[in-house]
Amino acid sequence: MASQAYSLPNILTYARIAAVPLVVLCFFLEGRLHGSDAARWSALALFVVASVTDWLDGYLARMWQQTSTIGRMLDPIADKLLVAAALLVLAADGTIAGWTIWAAIVILCREILVSGLREYLAELKVSVPVTRLAKWKTATQMVAISFLLAGPAGDQIVPHVTQAGIVLLWIAAIITLYTGYDYFRAGLRHIDV
Repeated sequence: MASQAYSLPNILTYARIAAVPLVVLCFFLEGRLHGSDAARWSALALFVVASVTDWLDGYLARMWQQTSTIGRMLDPIADKLLVAAALLVLAADGTIAGWTIWAAIVILCREILVSGLREYLAELKVSVPVTRLAKWKTATQMVAISFLLAGPAGDQIVPHVTQAGIVLLWIAAIITLYTGYDYFRAGLRHIDV
């Protein structure tokens, strides 16, 4: 059991969780919330590395047959923490504002609701597998957030990076709504009211 907890796939998941406060810290390096170019590039680098570990930990766990209970539990938590922290800091610094806040709210609400549903269903010994579309949802969220973390710093190199990130965030929100509905439809069959 202890050897599984310290397998490379699980260590990558732990690293992704550890990256969450570091991504946020990048925006506070000057002692206050400030999305300077250096802060944005640092946060983006950390976020991209953390996002890649999301794919890599699952791939390695399956390839090396090192899947574990703690890995299955922590992997989606790590993803949700990373996405939520990034969206909150992007909202706090004004990169996402106005109507785009609703895309972030949809994403955050779905993640919390599906986590609660999964926890409830786990008590019933019911597993709702992750769909291919849900994996695309996660990928779209990660790409959208990457564009938004680059934000104005990225706009200086490639025009409209921020606008592309906002469009991708809305696309992610739409996919998020659909996959959330899909999970609830599958889960409702097992809920005893």
